[in-house]
Amino acid sequence: MSRDADRQNRAHEVLSRVRREGRWWWLQARHARRIWRWAVLAAAVLFIALVLLRRPLANWFWDAPPIEHLLQQGDRALAAGRLTATDGTGAREWYEAAQAMDSDRAEARAGLVRTGQAAVQQARGALAQGDIEAAETALALARTLQVPRRDVDGVAQQLRQQRVARAGVEDLLARAAAALQAQRLDDGPDSALPLYQQVLVLVPTQVQALEGREDALSDLLQQARANAVRGDVAAAAAAVRRARGFDAGHVDLPATEEALNIALERRLRDGQAALRRERLETAVTAFQAVLAAAPDDAAARQGLQRVAEAHLQRAARLAGDFRFEAAGQALASAQALGASARTLADARRGIEQARQAQRALQAPTAPRAQRERSLMALLRRIEEAEARGDFLAPPGRSAYDALREAQALAPQDVRVRAAAGRLLPASRTCFEDRLRENRVVAAGACLEAWQTLARSDTSLSQARQRLAQRWLAIGSERLGAGDIDFAAQALDQARHWQPDLPELPAFAERLRSAQGG
Repeated sequence: MSRDADRQNRAHEVLSRVRREGRWWWLQARHARRIWRWAVLAAAVLFIALVLLRRPLANWFWDAPPIEHLLQQGDRALAAGRLTATDGTGAREWYEAAQAMDSDRAEARAGLVRTGQAAVQQARGALAQGDIEAAETALALARTLQVPRRDVDGVAQQLRQQRVARAGVEDLLARAAAALQAQRLDDGPDSALPLYQQVLVLVPTQVQALEGREDALSDLLQQARANAVRGDVAAAAAAVRRARGFDAGHVDLPATEEALNIALERRLRDGQAALRRERLETAVTAFQAVLAAAPDDAAARQGLQRVAEAHLQRAARLAGDFRFEAAGQALASAQALGASARTLADARRGIEQARQAQRALQAPTAPRAQRERSLMALLRRIEEAEARGDFLAPPGRSAYDALREAQALAPQDVRVRAAAGRLLPASRTCFEDRLRENRVVAAGACLEAWQTLARSDTSLSQARQRLAQRWLAIGSERLGAGDIDFAAQALDQARHWQPDLPELPAFAERLRSAQGG
């Protein structure tokens, strides 16, 4: 019995201990859950507070000292009446700096508003003292700071009235009317149009000034049309530009511009006709007059280039006749018209070779053996140049240059005459071969040689026409493909070879349409 009782007692103790320990665990778990609930709640409250108060806290920890300093500096400058300053120490600059650091700061916006109102007050004070310049500066600052118009307009009206009173509008009108009566329209600050313009700047609706400007512009444009009829396109264009500057919508402008365009076309045709007749100085005057009126006129620029080429050709002809002074003048004219450095260098080499040929003619007769060696060298040069197809160019290496030197050395030599006779048909053959191959540039060089060797050849006219037509045919094909630059070059070359070719106007019109598009 005692054993059973002991076992029961021990079992009872164990069960009691298990019950006590289980209840303690449950109490501990319940206490832990309560602590976690309070911790989560506290964390949520802290997070919401941080979100709502992030900007004040950030300002308190970091930005507050700089922004507060800027605002304080702006307040001091505003109180001192220093509204703006180029060195950044004005009220406007301080407030704008603070606003740049924090665009949401109401103090910075309010400071700028107060600065604008202070600018209006400064403008009123300056007007009361008669200081128009200071009033204009203050009013401009008020407008920049977007002060309401109702606060600005009244001061602006007072400012205009003071400007008008100071300028003496009646005196300006009287002087302008006298200048208009004397037809002094725009030849200085005391002429009619500038004086009327001064009045209209002060009082834009002044009727007498508007009517006077209208009459003065009508007279000026009438003078421009008269200049255009006389061919003085530069003066006419200058008058049109000045009139447009005063009133771009004047009723007489369209008719005057049309008259100017007609005069420009006429001057351009005059220049081209003078170029065809080799009246080069007249052509230059016409083309330069067109460019003075219309600096971007492509046809006039091409005309001047063709005149420069004509001067170079004239220099070569004159040098061949040993007229070196006249050749130098022609070369200088070509340089003044903008001839390229390469063409000028080629022309100078040609003139120098002509000088050498002249010196050879004037030199004492060389020993027979030496002359024979020199002649054989020249004949070999002729043959080599013929083989290369270099009949007239490049200068110094062409067959024609070597032939001239041989003629100077032994003009009656049978071999020299044979070379001259051989060179002429070779240049014709070269022209035909190159034209058949559509190598129009090379064909032109061969034709130049042909013309130089036989200026009186009756078949030259037909050859020039064929070359011009071939240039236009190739140019038309390239224009259809959109190559406007080559088409313009083709037109220029066709004009060079045959200026009166019937097909030229139609192709030129196509080219102008393509350039305009």
